[in-house]
Amino acid sequence: MTAKWSMMDTRFGPFTTVVDSEGTVLAAGWTDAADELLPLIAEPLRPHEIRKATDLGEVSRAVRRYHEGELDAAADIPVSQRSGPFREHAWRVLREIPGGKSVSYRDYAALIGRPEAVRAAAAACSHNAAALFVPCHRVLRGDGSLGGFRWGLELKRQLLDHEQL
Repeated sequence: MTAKWSMMDTRFGPFTTVVDSEGTVLAAGWTDAADELLPLIAEPLRPHEIRKATDLGEVSRAVRRYHEGELDAAADIPVSQRSGPFREHAWRVLREIPGGKSVSYRDYAALIGRPEAVRAAAAACSHNAAALFVPCHRVLRGDGSLGGFRWGLELKRQLLDHEQL
């Protein structure tokens, strides 16, 4: 499969998105290197070739709108990630957390339907390849501290401040 990628400058630094031939997001994050995103894509979805694109249409518009303050701009953009049933369900649930709201890992586990699976919920966040489109930055530790974030805790704080949390 051949995929496309595009990088845009945002108020939080470069943001790169990789999409499949249908325009479905495979990976995204605050980096200027598409090669940094490719290993995050599950093997069955990983493209054999990627081509740079100036613009990814609705996907690029959603990224731009989010960074301009429309916090749920990426909510309806299709995303494809593969793992086991728990993680795939967990990622779908993450997409339901609206901009401007955060949840604890414990609350997130309960939303997934497995309140005792707090560590598994945290692991789903850490294996999320499609940052922004699957907003794992909205999940915090029980004491309100940041926890982890692939793109750095300073950026996580900036995103939460952007969302006025």
